Amino acid sequence: MTINQHPSPVPAVPSDLRIGLLGSYGGCNIGDEAILMCVLSCLRAHRPQARLVVFSRNADHTRTHQWEADEVVDWEGVPQKPVLDALAGLDLLVLGGGGILYDGEARRYLRLVKAAHERGVPTFAYAVGAGPLRDADDREAVRTVLPEMTEIVVRDEESRLVLEEVGVERELTVTADPALLLTPQPFTEQMMRQEGLPPDTRLVGMSVREPGRAAEKLDEDDYHALLADVADFLARRLDAHVVFVPMERQDVRHAHGVLSRMSAPDLGRILHNTYSPGEILGFMSHLDLVVGMRLHVVIFAALSGLPVLPLPYSGKVFDFARRTGAPALVGVAREQAGLLLAEVDRLWDEFPRRQEDMKARVQGLRTLARETCARCGALLDSIDLDGGTRAAGRAQGADLILTPGTPAADPSGPGA
Repeated sequence: MTINQHPSPVPAVPSDLRIGLLGSYGGCNIGDEAILMCVLSCLRAHRPQARLVVFSRNADHTRTHQWEADEVVDWEGVPQKPVLDALAGLDLLVLGGGGILYDGEARRYLRLVKAAHERGVPTFAYAVGAGPLRDADDREAVRTVLPEMTEIVVRDEESRLVLEEVGVERELTVTADPALLLTPQPFTEQMMRQEGLPPDTRLVGMSVREPGRAAEKLDEDDYHALLADVADFLARRLDAHVVFVPMERQDVRHAHGVLSRMSAPDLGRILHNTYSPGEILGFMSHLDLVVGMRLHVVIFAALSGLPVLPLPYSGKVFDFARRTGAPALVGVAREQAGLLLAEVDRLWDEFPRRQEDMKARVQGLRTLARETCARCGALLDSIDLDGGTRAAGRAQGADLILTPGTPAADPSGPGA
């Protein structure tokens, strides 16, 4: 995969930097994997010789799907020592991108960031997302650890406001989601046939997700019924089939929940095979319109120039809708069905007039996403100019870093 950006000049002496990446990786979420692909590509473009070390929730998954990674370290449910040894051997730890600073998760990621600081490792927050942050322990972790980071870049204004409200008192740069730089891969006619998608028929993409800490206000039955109404309306209004696009495993159950409530379930399909982020982005070329809850389905649709109606279950989706000029609804509730159907109808009718404006806005966001990459590259330049003191003095513990093929640590050990 390539991304459009301008790397910093590579030092005359080949870089032997070790760069770690910590985020919601290995969790089999297509949006998070798209982010990781783009961050890896950015780092590889800036430092072709660097060793890229990914801290993953599922090391086997990351080794299989993220070919740019040189090393992968399990960090959940494993003994701490190999994880801390891996941190100590780094010249830079990159946190994110993506939404990782929220209740129940922020403190876990920032525990490793704090450990990196204790070992003298610079840290860079790569277009991270934040919120909701109401838990006292998570707020304290954010308030105390983030100000010690070398640089903090967030992906949207919502995240900046959340961090400022928590009490992070330092400069916060706002850019855009790293996945805006993803390159599409072909979604072939054979793939379409394998999915049972009819040829020469309009297709509407739909994305649903589970309630949870990032979407705690969702009422499952309520929004299933609402989206079934939307799917039926689109099938009739556009003479279309509705295709549900799962971004992680749990989405399949919720897609079935919506499909079961449709009055015309025969006009619905659920993608059932496993695809890469690039292939899902490529699939967008077969669609005519997208209605989405998952942020990265909305991003992929916008990248593909499609009319897209974001369903803002959280601030990050609302923020992206606002920045692209898409209709920005206030929530996902059954009593809003009439408003939602009217917005879908208006979106379809008015999109030819909106298309150029949306295209320009998306290009602006891609420019901001490249800025994150450039800022990280500038930090790498400063590390090179520092004389490579960390590279020269790495501890003997570097030999303990987990590499591809290393047996997984005993999961019964204390968590990291």
